[in-house]
Formats: sequence, structure tokens, C-alpha cells
Amino acid sequence: MTSRRAIAFIFCTVTLDVLALGLMIPVLPRIVLGFMGGDTAGAAEMFGAFATVWALMQFFFSPLLGVVSDRYGRRPVILISCLGLGLDYIFMAVAPTLTLLFVGRVISGITSATIGTSFAYIADVTPANERARAFGLVGMAFGLGFVVGPAIGGLLGSLDPRLPLWAAAAACLINAGFGWFVLPESLPPEKRMAFTWKRANPVGSFRLLAAHRELLGLAAVNFLGQLAHQVLPAIFVLYAAYRYGWGETNVGLTLAFVGVCSAVVQGALVGPVVARLGERATLLLGLLCGALGMAIYGLAPTGLLFLAGVPTMALWGLSGPAIMGLMSRLVSPSEQGQLQGANTSLASVAGLIGPGIFAVTFSGLLDRRPGAAFDLAALILLGALAVAWTVTRRRPACAPPL
Repeated sequence: MTSRRAIAFIFCTVTLDVLALGLMIPVLPRIVLGFMGGDTAGAAEMFGAFATVWALMQFFFSPLLGVVSDRYGRRPVILISCLGLGLDYIFMAVAPTLTLLFVGRVISGITSATIGTSFAYIADVTPANERARAFGLVGMAFGLGFVVGPAIGGLLGSLDPRLPLWAAAAACLINAGFGWFVLPESLPPEKRMAFTWKRANPVGSFRLLAAHRELLGLAAVNFLGQLAHQVLPAIFVLYAAYRYGWGETNVGLTLAFVGVCSAVVQGALVGPVVARLGERATLLLGLLCGALGMAIYGLAPTGLLFLAGVPTMALWGLSGPAIMGLMSRLVSPSEQGQLQGANTSLASVAGLIGPGIFAVTFSGLLDRRPGAAFDLAALILLGALAVAWTVTRRRPACAPPL
């Protein structure tokens, strides 16, 4: 199988995995509410616990699975993850109690922690100067999955709240079966690294990031970007309702518009822009556009002007593939899994602390400055831009791997 066909399969894998996650978004709160006997406040607290434990599982298991893939190869980790995630969705679909549903969410956090392994697979089969474009295609898969998944989930959920879980299970199991026949191994035995618990934990994976000044700086940029992104799931719905009077339909259409714009940027623009500007300049441009987009969101007095900021914000998507391309150059082939596991752990930390920071900012300044949370996100991205400028200025954008 050529690298192009392999990337196409990974694209499908990530799309289906994210689609499966998206299918649950509209219905999982309703299922939890049903178990709580209609207690909305209690259901909200429990759903928050579901989100927290999922992020914690990502934090702890992403490095472990990354190192396992460095030792045993990417193929078994990806296929076992797809199979496990499919079986877990079946478990959640038939769970008779809230406790078992919670257990299923824990397992989901573990088995879906292999997104980083998919990125490592791409690094294995793609030349260094083409990785940013390939990472962009995977980013497009995220956008498509999160646009299509909730839409299908809402439709199926109107028939039966648990039907989307069955659909998610089917998507994952079909993907696992298809991958068994067509997905080759990307990491040859001579490039694998022995498994050690020292590397297979968050602290050990972060030591890899600290091994090189530029790698550590880029990891900081990645973390700040992930942190700023948390403003959208944390306060967007409340912000849009408070400031623009938007209901579910307007919010849903806006999120779909955001997803489509992001998919276009990552799928169609990343490759040409990186080829023209290089990874460093593409990273800086993306972060600048993200900061401008956040500022527009926070300042927009009308919903129409908010929508006008979506294309600018979508250009922020240039930065993710660029930074992944730069970081992948700084580690050996046998450390790609550990690197991506560390990145996923950082994203999990951002997911744990970001919503609280932006929710408090939004609620505390609601009367005086309703867009303050977006202002804060813009400042965080400007900080990321400053760090990125500093840590990358001494090396050419397309320097060879170390």
C-alpha cells in the first residue's frame, strides 16, 4: 500500500472515530438526565464528571498507547482501539444503570486515546516535508466528524436516545474489520523501541518534550492553542444566547459553518500554504488569524458580525498541522508514538482546566464585558505566537530532521 492509500485509510479511521464521538453529543446528556429522574442540576454535575473522567483517561493512557505503538507497531494499537471502542459503545447502549454508563465512558476515554497513534502512523509513512499537509487532512477528518456526527446523532436520538450509540458501535466495528484487511504496519521492527514504564506515563512523555529547546517551546505553543480552543465548548452556547438571542437552530447552523470552514482550511489550504510559506511562517500566520478571530468573536455586537469572524478563525487551523510537522522532525521514528501521546496528554490538561477558566471569566464579567472570555483566548494565542516566533527563529522552516 502506498503512503497515499495509507493516509486515506487513517483519514477514514479518524473520521469514523470522531463521527462516533459526535453521535453521542446530542443524546448522552439526555440519557444521564433519564437516569437522574429529571433532576437537571444533578444531571449537569454528573455530565461534568463524565467529561472530566474522559479527559483524565486521555491524559493517562495516551502516552501509554503511544509507547506501546513504538514497541509493537501502529497497526495493532489502532485496530484494537477501534474494536474496543465499538464494543464499548454496545456496552453503553445496553447499560442498565448510571454506574455502568459511567464505566463505559471511562473505557471510551481509554480506547479513543489512539488519535495520537494515527498521527504517529502519518509521520511513519510521510516524508518530513509533506507531513504538515497530511496532518491537515487528518484535521479535516476531525471537522467532518464533528459536523456530521452531532447532526446524525440528533436525528437518530429523536427516535431513540440510545440508537446513536448503536450507530457509533457499528461505525467503529466496521472500521476495525476493514482495517484488518487493508491497513499495513507502518513502523518496521528495526525502528521500534523497547517498552519501558518510564516512557509510558505522562511524566515520562513530558521528559521527551523537554529534551530539546525547540521541541519544548513548540509543546508550549501547542498547549496554549489547545487551552484557547476550550473557550468555544465552554461558553459559546451561553454567549450566543445571551448576546445574540440565538436558540438551538442558530447555534447548530453556526457550528456546522465553523466545521465546514475548518475542514476546507485543513483539507485544501494547508498543503499549498506550507509549500509556499514553509511550516514556521504557516504556524505564525495561523496563530495570528486565531487571535484575530477570537477578538472578532468577543467584539462583535451582532450575530452577523460574529459569523463574519468564522472564516478568519478557521485560518487558525493552519497552525495545527504546521506545528505537528515541525515537532515530528525533532524526534526519531521510534519516538513518534511517544511524542503524539505527550501532545494528546497536553490537550487533555487543557481540556481539564480551560473550561473552568473561561466559564469564570464569562460569568464574572458578563454585565460589563460579555466577550471577555474571547478576549482572554485572543491574548493566550498572542502569547503562543510570541513563543512560536522565539523558539523557531533560529532554524529554517524546512530544516532536515535531527
